[in-house]
Amino acid sequence: QVQLVESGGGLVQAGGSLSLSCAASGRTFARSAAGWFRQAPGKEREFVADIAWNGFTTTYSDSVKGRFTISRDNAKNTAYLQMNSLKPEDTALYYCAATEAGTSSVARQWQYWGQGTQVTVSS
Repeated sequence: QVQLVESGGGLVQAGGSLSLSCAASGRTFARSAAGWFRQAPGKEREFVADIAWNGFTTTYSDSVKGRFTISRDNAKNTAYLQMNSLKPEDTALYYCAATEAGTSSVARQWQYWGQGTQVTVSS
């Protein structure tokens, strides 16, 4: 079992930056892929980025590529999402996810989820 708690969300102006953290508890996090998804009101949950258990492989959605960076520190049982050059369309509830299976852009393939942290980007 893995429990996930996100933090770092908030209100920022367009062009600004935010850094999200995902603190995990449970012995298997270091062997699990970690990912970030987001969901805006009235929209489906969408893939943002993921990172393999060893940090060697990362994947990004086209909408955030070049602006967001995912990373992890297994010694701290924490995953991160650095978000730069934020746009109003990045406004959403951001969720951290983990899975002992491989990385995937499909939400239903992730086993564990946090409660989410709100990111609001004003224009």
